[in-house]
Amino acid sequence: MEETPPPASHHDANPLLRASNPQVSTLEQDVLDEYARLLGNVNKLESKLADLSGDPSSLTLDGLRLLERKTATVCTLLKASVYSIVLQQQIFNESEEQARADEEEQQFRERDDSQGDFLGQGEGGGDEGEGGYYGVERDVSFG
Repeated sequence: MEETPPPASHHDANPLLRASNPQVSTLEQDVLDEYARLLGNVNKLESKLADLSGDPSSLTLDGLRLLERKTATVCTLLKASVYSIVLQQQIFNESEEQARADEEEQQFRERDDSQGDFLGQGEGGGDEGEGGYYGVERDVSFG
């Protein structure tokens, strides 16, 4: 609501509202001016409310229905935007987790391969060649 300047008749009717009054300090004059503006705004509001009460309520209801539809549309669009952002974040997080898991699996395989070399099993992991983990198979006779 816009502020309206006080009508000039208020200043003329009340000598305390005149800026030239020596009995009123500057601060008091400012307060009185604000009260005069407030009175003008209240009077303006009163006239608007009187106009609205004179209008048929169907026009007011139609305006409110239109406002409700627009508000519902904005709310739906906002929810869709939030859902899209949440979904994108979830997809991003899942892809990061998958990349991290793939990296850990690669590190595990590299570490496992290097431990196989340390144990003297060579590149193949020790299950190829002469007997794999258990060495060369030979006939063992007892007796």
